[in-house]
Amino acid sequence: MNRSHTLSLVVMTGLFIAASSFVPSRNAANELFAGGEIKGWKKGTGWGWVWGKNDEVGALNAMTDASRLAALQLARQGKVYDLGILYDRTSYKWPGHSPGEIIAFRTPEGVKRQQDLPAIAAPSVNPRGTAWHSNALFMNDNVATQIDGLGHVTEGPGCEHKLADHWYNGYTEAEWGGNWGPRKCDASKIPPIIARGVMIDVAAFKKVDALPSNYEITVKDLESALAQQKTKLAAGDVVMIRTGTLRYWGETGNDTEGKIKQHDSAGIGLDAAKWLIEQHGAMLIGSDTSGLEYVPTPADDPAFRKKYGTFIPVHNYLLDDQGVHIGEFHYLEDLSRDKVYEFCYMCTTNKIKGTAAGFTLRPIAMR
Repeated sequence: MNRSHTLSLVVMTGLFIAASSFVPSRNAANELFAGGEIKGWKKGTGWGWVWGKNDEVGALNAMTDASRLAALQLARQGKVYDLGILYDRTSYKWPGHSPGEIIAFRTPEGVKRQQDLPAIAAPSVNPRGTAWHSNALFMNDNVATQIDGLGHVTEGPGCEHKLADHWYNGYTEAEWGGNWGPRKCDASKIPPIIARGVMIDVAAFKKVDALPSNYEITVKDLESALAQQKTKLAAGDVVMIRTGTLRYWGETGNDTEGKIKQHDSAGIGLDAAKWLIEQHGAMLIGSDTSGLEYVPTPADDPAFRKKYGTFIPVHNYLLDDQGVHIGEFHYLEDLSRDKVYEFCYMCTTNKIKGTAAGFTLRPIAMR
């Protein structure tokens, strides 16, 4: 081998070693988010209908190859936290959604007794007795761990947009509704999410197992919990807020003692939602409750509705106005136990056309 070939090999080997041994620091991974401004977001106003008249993705458009790579670099240990909860027909749900049934369609015993598929399962052609389990699902698309699609909640005409029954980006039921779900902004349009995740442990800050019924999480609560955790928010974050509600989920959320229902009404108010969006650029906001937002007591409800003109102002603001997806029933107890406040958040939804939300999900947090 001549000298030039030897020199080339040394240089190439050195470059390979340098590239393969380079591990970005946690601070380096966060530099992409630390600048404050990212595409589509403006401090003081947030996101909004800024991605074009045909957009169905909203704030999640802000994800890029670079932002996903930066988020992946937050996983330094390879430890995975399962943020999904187990669901069955007995699981607690918000009363506005239908119950679910997992119905056995074919069973090993049934296939052989029915004898309706002789070309497949008859003993003469199937001497080993092979059979299968196959289930039919009757299930709501807003149960268990979920992410609301941007077509989930509608409003109008009594709102600033003056459009009857509209959702994000001005899509209306009159034009884009249908018998098989919304034809714009359904959950199949939610892209795979890989982003920096931040948990704000409000229950731990308040030193309670779970926040009390009908507790409104304020901006001060969020600021104080973040200060105690020594965690800073950055534009493009997936922000998860822990109330402690899911400590009572058990195996499948069969709420026989009423504990889930008791604490499920705690959540953020509209001021806190606006603070997270307009001041800090949260790209998705979620929690460990069925609805993210604070529910007033029956005594407070008339004044609440008079003030906001709706029973879910946070949903209207995030989904309809800002194009920010909402995460619900995310299991945050293990993150709280280990005091994990920053992580790589990853989630994909079922690609079922017309669904209003990604449901029975299994998102993960990696650190």
